[in-house]
Amino acid sequence: MSDTRHGLSFLPLGGTGEIGMNLNLYNCDGQYLAIDCGIGFGGNEFPEAEILMPDPRYIAERREDLLGLVITHAHEDHIGAVAHLWRRLRCPIYATPFAAAVLRRKLGEAQLLNEARIRTIEPGGSFEIGPFALQFINVSHSVPEAQALAIRTRYGNILHTGDWKLDAHPLVGRSTDLAALEAFGDEGVLAMVCDSTNAMVEGETGSEATVRRALTGLIAGISGRIAVTCFASNIARVESIALAAEAAGRSVGLVGRSLRNMTAAARECGYLANVREFIREDDIEDMPDDNLLIIITGSQGEPRSALARIASDTHRNIAFGAGDTVIFSSRMIPGNERAVGAVQDNLVRRGVRVLTDADHMVHVSGHPARDELRKLYQIVRPRYAVPVHGEWRHLAAHAALAKEEGAKPVMLEDGDILALAPNAFEVVDSAPVGKLVLDGNRVVPLSGGVLQARRRMLANGVVVGSVAIDREGRIAGQPAVSAPGLLDLDDPDYNTVAAEFGDALADLPHSLRLDDEALAEAARSTLRRLLGKRLQKRPLVDVHLLRV
Repeated sequence: MSDTRHGLSFLPLGGTGEIGMNLNLYNCDGQYLAIDCGIGFGGNEFPEAEILMPDPRYIAERREDLLGLVITHAHEDHIGAVAHLWRRLRCPIYATPFAAAVLRRKLGEAQLLNEARIRTIEPGGSFEIGPFALQFINVSHSVPEAQALAIRTRYGNILHTGDWKLDAHPLVGRSTDLAALEAFGDEGVLAMVCDSTNAMVEGETGSEATVRRALTGLIAGISGRIAVTCFASNIARVESIALAAEAAGRSVGLVGRSLRNMTAAARECGYLANVREFIREDDIEDMPDDNLLIIITGSQGEPRSALARIASDTHRNIAFGAGDTVIFSSRMIPGNERAVGAVQDNLVRRGVRVLTDADHMVHVSGHPARDELRKLYQIVRPRYAVPVHGEWRHLAAHAALAKEEGAKPVMLEDGDILALAPNAFEVVDSAPVGKLVLDGNRVVPLSGGVLQARRRMLANGVVVGSVAIDREGRIAGQPAVSAPGLLDLDDPDYNTVAAEFGDALADLPHSLRLDDEALAEAARSTLRRLLGKRLQKRPLVDVHLLRV
């Protein structure tokens, strides 16, 4: 491991080479600053895991040197893992008022509100954390109070952009502060660590104001019940939808806990002041269809989301059918295509009309397209470029653009330790990285035994054998076999396997049948061999041994 007590370095533990799970570290003379701590989705790659987060063990082992965690904005891929991982970090948290309001709700649910210390920094404010002199710079994004972070150290200046775009009319929150970015560039910027999500998209992203106008016209022309799904944190979009509904004579209901939490945080911070109070979920079914619009969670096809449950007709309060319209006012995060498609198919099967950004101007991205990236490079003029927040193809496209604009790009993956100063600007070492999974209310390693077993069950099924045996080693009755996902009760192989299992146990040496541990292991091996031979599968096998 390289010397971490001298110089300035950058280490992404999550969010570089992938979408989501952002967790970044800066090290100045052995003292660490963390930026963002977010979640990602399992998607098609990890069907056994719904919510993923970066493994923070590298910095958790050095937490006495971790001075603080700075949150750039309140999107789940930047803030969603804080409550789950804070006990491993135990450092102060710095956030703008809106991000702090969102985070307090998350910490409260995790019973950490009295332990985790949040310092609220006003948008555009300056503060110091150890050797890091920090300045928030307002940037436009699809959530209020998104901030780039200007980092000043004795070794040089770094701009960590967070998520951003150029939007002269963001509707909620402030426009990107180009004057502050240019002033920081005038000081001299050693490196810019920058968002790569739309680095393959030519032109500009587009304005939230355009979406508001389009939604207003679209909603006015639709009859029947309307539901709109979007990211809960996109408060400008929520406001646009609500105002469009009110203009069409519709009341607005919210469905989904994350929407309720986000809108409550927004109102707490002074946003949504020109939007009437939303009607309660329990009152939605009492509203006439032509006087109702529902804003709902589930735009990414999350299996437990409100929209997914409505689409499968399992929601306790709300049902959709013929004559209803659902508008997807969002983009699909890479990896979620199948899940979103399944929800849309289920809706169409029920006679629901589904509209997306492929049909109408109902969404613009919150990330910069190539022309916006070019403008930022021309303003900031960094010596080096570090593309982050994207998959490898996004990072490569960003690196090529940065080179065209005169910056020397450095391509990283999670775990690469990039020496920034005082000497070589290069990867000098690596740190252990990995993924954790939110499994119910606990956090477990993606590569650990729990998830490995679940993957094996998913592919090969699970078999449980049960056998009763007396103190003399005699088998009592007929052993039973349960094989959900492999054998039905009326399957001819079901009774055959159980009988063969009993015969094989009876043939075991008498001395082995007196030893519980040895007998259980022999029974597992026997059952695994029988199923493998008959079904050509290698299921996860367990045996319940009852001594009578």
